[in-house]
Amino acid sequence: MGVVAVQSFKNIISTYLGFFIGAINTLFLYTEFLSDEYYGMVSYMLSLAYVIMPIMSLGMHNTLVKFYSSFKTRVSLHSFLTLMIFLPILIIIPLLIVTCFGYDFIAGLLSKKNEIIKDYLWHTIFIAIALAYFEVFFAWAKVQMETVVGNFMKEVFHRVGAMVLLFLLHYKLIDVEQFMLGLVLVYVLRMLVMKFYAFSVKFPIITFSKLNNLGAILKYSFLIIIAGSIATVLLDVDKVMLGHYVDIREVAYYSVAVFIATVIAVPQRSMHQLLMPLSAKYLNDRDFSSLSDLYKRSSISLLVVGGLIFLLIVLNINELYYIIPKEFSNGLFVVFLISISKLYDSALGSNNAILFNSDYYRVVLVLGVFLVILMVLLNMVFIPLLGINGAGLATFLAIFMYNSIKLYFVYRKFKLFPFSRASLNVVLLIFISVLLFYFWEFPFHPFINMGLKSLVVSMIYLFIVYRFNFSEDITLVINRYIKGE
Repeated sequence: MGVVAVQSFKNIISTYLGFFIGAINTLFLYTEFLSDEYYGMVSYMLSLAYVIMPIMSLGMHNTLVKFYSSFKTRVSLHSFLTLMIFLPILIIIPLLIVTCFGYDFIAGLLSKKNEIIKDYLWHTIFIAIALAYFEVFFAWAKVQMETVVGNFMKEVFHRVGAMVLLFLLHYKLIDVEQFMLGLVLVYVLRMLVMKFYAFSVKFPIITFSKLNNLGAILKYSFLIIIAGSIATVLLDVDKVMLGHYVDIREVAYYSVAVFIATVIAVPQRSMHQLLMPLSAKYLNDRDFSSLSDLYKRSSISLLVVGGLIFLLIVLNINELYYIIPKEFSNGLFVVFLISISKLYDSALGSNNAILFNSDYYRVVLVLGVFLVILMVLLNMVFIPLLGINGAGLATFLAIFMYNSIKLYFVYRKFKLFPFSRASLNVVLLIFISVLLFYFWEFPFHPFINMGLKSLVVSMIYLFIVYRFNFSEDITLVINRYIKGE
């Protein structure tokens, strides 16, 4: 866990910096500088881009991580990396042609409820391409165990770009159409910067020699498109479907609620950049002892950290909604549901990394497809009945079922289980903390109330975690920075 701990700590800092900037954008700048209609359009556009991104990339970013360590000669490795660069073009060009000739039909299909969607289909397509190749170049650096710069670009760069554009819009230096185009340029620029950095870490040597395991690579890539689509759909299909059932402004309210809850996933996202290549290496080397240790330690560490963030969100959510426009408080129930699902995600540790890099990913994909279908059906049922709360409920149910099945599958096939008595103790600590502090309010300004409650809860929570040594890695970090060990 040494390499994981060092780079994960740096990644957590950059990820939280990104989320801090994103919070300013999401809670204050978008809500004040952009109309609810256009804010909803931005949320819809980005969500749709993320949904189609796995298809644009042909799963190359996952394929690169899985197979990289299996190549032992320079020629085969260079040929493999060349394939990773050029293969996505084979799907991007046909999709561009289809979009060009079928624009009116596709745009009309997507904009039945909200006419504004029709004007920004090309924006969505180019953002999806930029997202796809960004992930490929990030994976390129990731397999070299270099994740810090890539994580900064992934979490911070585009949010700073959006902030700059919002201020330019506010001061009337650009209009709303230029703002929407500017968002596309920000994502394209991010992709180009990531490309130059990745190639500076390991410069590509274009080689078109035959790969002995080309069939296995292509088969995995095809199936991992489904896997990537499943993971992305579970995150973003709710926003896309909301655009078909409710006013586009409701998508903005839902997006704010989801963003607040997603902060819980920051440590997991940061650690995941290294859990993927390490898990792939242990699986390729059949080092199941190290794999089990990584699974357990990542689970308890992420549960402890995610639990603290969960508490800070849930215990302060009412105060937070006092300081943003009143209509956004409609997402309060969504925050609770998505927060619980994100905490469950975190508690699984390296579960995803094990599954996507193992020989059993095919079975998981079948289950994933079933759950995506279930999620779409749940959204079709609950959104018309409950609006954005229905979308939150559908997402919660689908993610809970998906995670539970993955947890069982890893245990069944590898005899690996991430939870222990310490995991139960952390869950009890979180539950008791919610009961004790949720209704406890200070009679001050919301910002002061959030600061005071966060300080008190954090001190009590961390003291108990440290005193009873729930996580060896968390205790080690506290000793290092508090005692100077």
